Amino acid sequence: MIQKFEIQGVHTLLDDKLKAYVTKKVGRLDRYISRHNRASAHAEVHLKEHSNKGEERYTCETTLRLPQQTIVIKESASNMYAAIDIVETKLKQQLQKYKNLHTNGKTRRHLFGRFRRQTSKL
Repeated sequence: MIQKFEIQGVHTLLDDKLKAYVTKKVGRLDRYISRHNRASAHAEVHLKEHSNKGEERYTCETTLRLPQQTIVIKESASNMYAAIDIVETKLKQQLQKYKNLHTNGKTRRHLFGRFRRQTSKL
């Protein structure tokens, strides 16, 4: 679970059910962050409700601050829960790119070397 986690509602009321849903979806994305970066990760979620010509739209804007990068995802949908789901999917993709970019290849080489040693013994 991401330690520093803030949820704010703009022009909308945040009930416990919605807060729990956001915490469940966005808060568990720490598994995609490397272990030494988890302590300094900070997530902010802004949930907005706005109407345009009688049509209700819900926006979820998530800012995830990591040691070497800040990831901002903003998505609108006709349902608040749908917007949160879309943001979660996009955050997963961005975090996987971040992890591939900022991890060294040492662990990967170590695992492949171990795999080669085990197969050569067979």
